[in-house]
Amino acid sequence: MRTPVHTTPETGSPLTKGELTRRSVLDAAIERFGRDGYRSTSVAEIARDAGVGSTVAYTYFPNKEALFLAAVDEDAAAAIHESIGAVFLRAEVKDWRLSLVMHMVEAIDHHPLARRLLAGLEPDVTGRVLETPALGELRRLCAGRLREEQTAGTVRHDIDPELVGNGMVAILLSLLMSVVQLGTDSTLVYADHVVAVFDAALDPIITDP
Repeated sequence: MRTPVHTTPETGSPLTKGELTRRSVLDAAIERFGRDGYRSTSVAEIARDAGVGSTVAYTYFPNKEALFLAAVDEDAAAAIHESIGAVFLRAEVKDWRLSLVMHMVEAIDHHPLARRLLAGLEPDVTGRVLETPALGELRRLCAGRLREEQTAGTVRHDIDPELVGNGMVAILLSLLMSVVQLGTDSTLVYADHVVAVFDAALDPIITDP
C-alpha cells in the first residue's frame, strides 16, 4: 500500500476526515486496480481494502469508471512528480537527461496502476497517461531546461525547446513501455544510448576555426 498523504498538496493543511476517507479509497483503488485490473475489481473490494463501508466510495466517485480514471490520473501523476522532484528541484543534478530516464524507470516500479497501463493491460485507457496534467508539467520543465541551456550555450540555438522537450518525453514514455513489457534487464542497458541520441541532437555543433 502507498504511503498515505495527510496534507493538502496545494496548501500543506491537514486533510479533513472526508478528504482522508477519499484518499484511503483512492489509494486502495490504485493498489487493487493495479494488481487485478479494471474488469476483475469491484468497488466493494476496494471499499473493504480501504476499511470503509461498501457504499462509502460512491460518496466521492459516482461509479466504478470514475474511480478507476481518478486512480489512473493519481498514480501516473505521482510517478511523474517523484521524478520531477528528484531531477528538476535539485540543483546538484547535472546530467538531468540521464537522471530523468533513470528516475522514471525507478518510479514506475512502485506505481502499480501506471505500470499496468504502460504494459498495455488496460487498452481502453492507455492514452489517459498522455493527458495527465503532470505529464504536461514534465514537458514544460524539459522545454524550460533546454531554454536555460540554450542561454548558457550548452544546447544548440537552432532547436525549438518546446518541440524537442515534447519529443524527449515521448521517447521517455516509449522507453518506459519497453521496460515494463520486456523487462528492465533487456531495456535499461539502452538508457545511455537514448541519452547519446539526445546529446547528438542537442549539443552545439563545434566547427574547426
